[in-house]
Amino acid sequence: MRINKYISETGFCSRRETDRLIAAGRITINGEVCVKGAEVEAEDLVLIDGKEIPQVDRKPVYLALNKPIGIVCTAAQQVEGNIIQYVNYPSRIFAVGRLDKASEGLILLTNDGEIVNKMMRSEHNHEKEYVVTVDKPITDEFLRMMSQGVEILDVITKPCEVYRHRENVFRIILTQGLNLQIRRMCKALGYRVLKLERIRIMNITLDQLERGQWRHLEKHELSTLLARLN
Repeated sequence: MRINKYISETGFCSRRETDRLIAAGRITINGEVCVKGAEVEAEDLVLIDGKEIPQVDRKPVYLALNKPIGIVCTAAQQVEGNIIQYVNYPSRIFAVGRLDKASEGLILLTNDGEIVNKMMRSEHNHEKEYVVTVDKPITDEFLRMMSQGVEILDVITKPCEVYRHRENVFRIILTQGLNLQIRRMCKALGYRVLKLERIRIMNITLDQLERGQWRHLEKHELSTLLARLN
């Protein structure tokens, strides 16, 4: 089994976070510094920072957080304002994907490494919906170009749904998650994002969740989410 899958299945952290630990040289396998893509056997001794991977409560945890501006979506304890310390959940969890520090709204947290991996695969076309405020009135041309795809980071973004909400506010539904995608798309078209809020991930919505608060997913929400991921 690959090392990042092995560690994610312990509930210690996600595959992406495992890759960061590997890059920092913090994981060893049988005394040797781990390299990316390493394979692990059942009898191997895997250490993180020289310590065995802690035993964690494997009862599945699925949370929805209405993230405030200023909270950073990382499990790195040395980062001020990291999301794990902010939520302060009694067992180990990690964020599903990211919202940048200046953005707010819905983010999911879990100890289920497999759900993270399934949701992060953009080819599965999992919808995420945002409400975005920009610095000037939105034109029909802007809506058309945003929906058809914008060149950022040397790629053309996937076609998406974009709707005018108010004079300088639009809603957008994405099925991919490039770094700072919406901000970069707007900048490429001459607009600056003033506020960015995620209001939906697949079937999960903010509903009445207040900013800064979190809740456990309802049974019907979770069953629908898991069914769509299979």
